[in-house]
Amino acid sequence: MSPAEPAVLNRPEMDFEEERVALACAFRWAARFDMHEAVANHFSLAVNRAGTRFLMNPKGRHFSRVRASELLLLDAEDDAVMKRPDAPDPTAWALHGNIHRHVPHARCVLHVHSKYASALGCLADPRLPPIDINAMRFWGSVCIDDGFDGMSLDGEAERVARLLGDKPILLMRNHGLMVIGETVARAFDDLYYFERACSTYITALQTGRELRVVSDQVAARTARQWRDYPGLGEDHFRELRAILDREEPSYRR
Repeated sequence: MSPAEPAVLNRPEMDFEEERVALACAFRWAARFDMHEAVANHFSLAVNRAGTRFLMNPKGRHFSRVRASELLLLDAEDDAVMKRPDAPDPTAWALHGNIHRHVPHARCVLHVHSKYASALGCLADPRLPPIDINAMRFWGSVCIDDGFDGMSLDGEAERVARLLGDKPILLMRNHGLMVIGETVARAFDDLYYFERACSTYITALQTGRELRVVSDQVAARTARQWRDYPGLGEDHFRELRAILDREEPSYRR
C-alpha cells in the first residue's frame, strides 16, 4: 500500500471489510448523483451464502456521511434486531430483512426515491419505452409493482419481497425504485443507468412532441448487447472508488 492510499484499520467492526468499503462507496455516490432523499433510503448487501446476514446503513445517517465501519451487520432471522441500541430504521428492517430472508439471489439491494424513476412510477402508464440506448438496456428487465399499500412495514414489505423474480429492477409505483444485483458494482451501475434512462424519457415527454420508439426487435438486441458488454459495471465502479479514494477517503474508515 502506498503512503497516499487510504488505510482501513483492522477493527472488530470492520469484519467484511471489502463488502463494507464497496457499499460505503455506493452511498457516497448516490448522494453525489442526487439519488438520495434526506435520511430515508437504504442499501444492503448480503455477506453469507444464504443471504440472510447483511450490511445496511444505520438509522438517520445521511448518505454523504456513511462510513464503512458504521454499517450495521444484521441477521434477517433475528427477531430481536429492533431491540438493539443501534436498531435500524423500522421500514428499512422490514423491507430489506424480508428481501434477504426470501430472495437469496438479491445479494445487493438498493432502494431509493430518485427523482426521475419516482416520476415514472407516478404516471398512469409507468412503462419505460425504448427511446434511447439507456432505456433499451432495461428492455424486459423491469418489474412494476402496482400494489402500493402504505409504508414498507409488515405485510407490505413481505409483498414487495415476493415480487422480486429474476429482474434487476423493481419500479415501485407511488413509492420509488428497488434495484438488486449480485454485487454492489453491478447493482449500482443498473441504478445509475436506469435513473439516466428515466431522466431522458421524462425530459422527452416534457417537450410535448411525438416520441420515436424503436422496434421490439431492436430493443431486445440492444438489451442483449448491454448484457454481453464485458466488465462495464465493474469498470464504472472501480473509477468511482478511485475518485473517492482521492477526494473523500473517509468513506473507507
